[in-house]
Amino acid sequence: MDKKKIVIIGGGTGLSVLLRGLKLLPFDITAIVTVADDGGSSGRLRDELNIPPPGDIRNVLAALSDVEPLIEELFQHRFKKGNDLTGHSLGNLILAAMTNITGDFMHAIREMSKVLNVRGTVLPAANQSVVLNAEMEDGSVVKGESKIPFSGKKIKKVFLTPKNVKPLQETIDVIRQAHMIILGPGSLYTSILPNLLVPKIGEEVCKSSAKKIYICNVMTQPGETLNYTASDHVKALYDHLNCPFIDVILVNNGSIPEYIQKRYAKESAFPVQVDAEALKDMGLRVVQDNMVSFDQHVIRHDTNKVANILKNLLLEET
Repeated sequence: MDKKKIVIIGGGTGLSVLLRGLKLLPFDITAIVTVADDGGSSGRLRDELNIPPPGDIRNVLAALSDVEPLIEELFQHRFKKGNDLTGHSLGNLILAAMTNITGDFMHAIREMSKVLNVRGTVLPAANQSVVLNAEMEDGSVVKGESKIPFSGKKIKKVFLTPKNVKPLQETIDVIRQAHMIILGPGSLYTSILPNLLVPKIGEEVCKSSAKKIYICNVMTQPGETLNYTASDHVKALYDHLNCPFIDVILVNNGSIPEYIQKRYAKESAFPVQVDAEALKDMGLRVVQDNMVSFDQHVIRHDTNKVANILKNLLLEET
């Protein structure tokens, strides 16, 4: 029997955490990953070599890899000394070198996928760098993904430049063939929307007959989603795409220890309030469960728990 096709759209740590659980299930996985990152090692390589930022792609390749732990550790190794090397991860440098050798970022990803024995397919949202811009409620515009959360202002909308950026045809094809499309987990404005705003990607997601699932963040994010309820997250997605496209939302109802909440509160991050009735009024099916795990006092989605919820939702279709 052919494997069910799952497309996951996002970026950042949340996407990588989820993929570590999903890759253990018998699904055909494709991850569509943002190329709007402009901070840290990725931003430096992007500026100096004029290539798409490799960091989110690197994390996803590592999450889906099936190699000896030492090889993955080597790929993820970040240099702490050495002037120009400090802050760079080896995987970013390898992807940059491969892009220079092949002349094409997507080709570099394909070759690294073979080396790392990746279970699934990793696609950039576009085969070029894009700049994420945010228009704030006061009309000002902040340019650059890494700067947006620090503006101290409320986001009205985000948009990409250049406007004529093109998605890979392969990306459009996998969205059209998908049985399930998953958004998140990840930063609403800086990890999820930069993918959907690439021309045609959001449109194809809206048109798709696949079951579309949004994994809502557990905590609000300062500078992005302060005071957002779960339905506020959904409204932001709908407003940017001009279509109500989500079928199911996954939300956490597990408790978060008070000492961890206090730690997050210092950064103005608080548990996302689940306004279930408002979500149901929007036509969404609300799936609530204890979906969190704690990694050195950092809140993460429980990769195996979420993967099993997604598996059960997919099996309902068969």
